[in-house]
Amino acid sequence: MPADISLTVLSLLCLAALTAGWIDAVVGGGGLLLLPALLVGLPHTPAAFILGTNKSTAIVGTTAATVTYLRKTPIDVRIALRIGLAALAGSLAGAFFAAGINSDVLRPVIMVVLLAVLVFVLVRPAFGTAPAPSGPVTRQRVLAAVLIAGLGIGFYDGLIGPGTGAFLVVALAAVLHMDLVTSSATAKVINVCTNAGALTMFAFQGTVMWQLGGLLALFNLVGGMVGARMALKRGAGFVRGVLVVVVVALLCKLAFDQWFAA
Repeated sequence: MPADISLTVLSLLCLAALTAGWIDAVVGGGGLLLLPALLVGLPHTPAAFILGTNKSTAIVGTTAATVTYLRKTPIDVRIALRIGLAALAGSLAGAFFAAGINSDVLRPVIMVVLLAVLVFVLVRPAFGTAPAPSGPVTRQRVLAAVLIAGLGIGFYDGLIGPGTGAFLVVALAAVLHMDLVTSSATAKVINVCTNAGALTMFAFQGTVMWQLGGLLALFNLVGGMVGARMALKRGAGFVRGVLVVVVVALLCKLAFDQWFAA
């Protein structure tokens, strides 16, 4: 636990962890809130410790949301794990290249992709609202999901990170024709795989503030469980609405970082 952290800052970080857990459980993208909160609340803490502590928090809420989904939403665990392992490999590769790439160059590219996702969701009101197909998924679609949602988005997660969950939800719904609730549940399994790999690396490097991470994880856990239950209860339309809000928020943040942040 940082020695100079105030009770006010700690309380705000707990609130951010709670809200981030809810967002992650519904549609993904909680890192958009928690990671900047840690950076602002702990300005003198090295970035590696911020990233490691963020992962130690996020994995708890994501795991709790995954368990909640799996109890009430039928998903193909084998497909989810295949994509998850590919995403783990992709995230490791992304992290390897991250140090040598200028984020100022990447932000406009990500903004274009996010804008395309937003337009796609808005112009297709029925997207992700149809029931998930009950028959077997073709090998071609599974392979496409492994390449796009696994290696591709996993690489992005290791390279930059924010918005990964939202990208996964859209990719799984588009490629595997899942409804948004099922794709959100499947995305959680994939996120657990990537978070576990990243946390293992951070722990090996000794860049995790375990006491702070453990406290924030409790709030993230509650947010994740509440968010998953709300998504299951309210259905695909609710998830779609949250997805739009998260994508718009991420676009605004990236735009601010690109043109206004010093």
